[in-house]
Amino acid sequence: MAMTMTQKILAAHAGLDSVEAGQLIKVKLNLVLGNDITSPVAINEFQKAGFTKVFDNEKIALVMDHFVPNKDIKAAEQAKQCRIFANEQNIVHFYDAGDMGIEHALLPEKGLVVPGDVVIGADSHTCTYGALGAFSTGVGSTDMAAGMATGEAWFKVPSAIKFNLKGKLSKYVSGKDVILYIIGMIGVDGALYKSMEFTGEGLSSLSVDDRLCMANMAIEAGAKNGIFEVDEQTVAYVKERSDREIEIFTADADAEYDEVYDIDLSAIAPTVACPHLPENTKSTDELTDVKIDQAVIGSCTNGRLSDLAAAAEIMKGKHIAKVVRCIVIPATQKIYKEAMKLGYLEIFIDAGCVVSTPTCGPCLGGYMGILAEDEVAVATTNRNFVGRMGHVTSKIYLASPAVAAASALTGYITAPDKVND
Repeated sequence: MAMTMTQKILAAHAGLDSVEAGQLIKVKLNLVLGNDITSPVAINEFQKAGFTKVFDNEKIALVMDHFVPNKDIKAAEQAKQCRIFANEQNIVHFYDAGDMGIEHALLPEKGLVVPGDVVIGADSHTCTYGALGAFSTGVGSTDMAAGMATGEAWFKVPSAIKFNLKGKLSKYVSGKDVILYIIGMIGVDGALYKSMEFTGEGLSSLSVDDRLCMANMAIEAGAKNGIFEVDEQTVAYVKERSDREIEIFTADADAEYDEVYDIDLSAIAPTVACPHLPENTKSTDELTDVKIDQAVIGSCTNGRLSDLAAAAEIMKGKHIAKVVRCIVIPATQKIYKEAMKLGYLEIFIDAGCVVSTPTCGPCLGGYMGILAEDEVAVATTNRNFVGRMGHVTSKIYLASPAVAAASALTGYITAPDKVND
């Protein structure tokens, strides 16, 4: 039976020769992920069910990233519960303040995910790791608890949509623009419980960071997962970070897809998602009269070193608009340190930005940049729902780091080429 990339990975981890869309299967897991918000619920369920030991202390990752450093007493109690559990269970991959990072940037950086893995995480953006040729998806905290206890999870095998990428990205265009363009094209439910599978010669134009960003936002199209065909870039990225054996799965030539889209990367311009859905996309040239109060450069979507490099290139020798606050959040401590060595942090500070320790912070309306009534933000985050980043009347425009940096300089949503050429 012909299968897609995702179906082949799931079949292998279920011990089956083949699977088909809609089939219910139980699969073995390579990694179970939780953060400081979702893990306490999972720990409670784990203990309530009578479990006393995780299935493998090297295959659990607990990352304290959403409200750490602790923003209030409740956040402190949640993190404390995770610390106690991690110590009791001798969790090898426990990352706390000082050595943590935003989970979906940290795990690939640490080499904890390789092609062919099956990963679940109690966070919807766990689909990020599909960039590395793995099947990864978000689950609820109860499923996380079951995964920690048994090392297994139940899935309904998804059908798939194929995105055949052609051409090359233009200057100032990144993976963020590509995924916003795609979501604008198919809608926030366009891939509902489906696998978004990316392939084609255009992959060579996308860095691994671009792919991580795109896979991260597959959930914004309703997808079960996003996954990229493994190429030389992927293998080089993984081998630099992990000595684990990898298994590469490719779709059969006659695999069935619900839809097939041809995407010309060279035709995509800097793209922005307007309030209040990621599908509400427009080009920057259509939004030049949108005044902003805040810019956020960071998150699990766009807080990697290449993202900071793009923003620093735009901001170097310039200063943000007087009426704008700009918050820069390196996604991990390693990225923070490298950005410091390369002079990016000095560029941001000289430009009038705030540079934060790694944290999800303002992305989910936690802290470090909450919006007041009627305020407008341009952000490199992944969601712009009503009230997502603060007051219910505030507005969020999703954009790439280059667009966010350019907009911070002018005080209006601005294309990067308008300030840097």
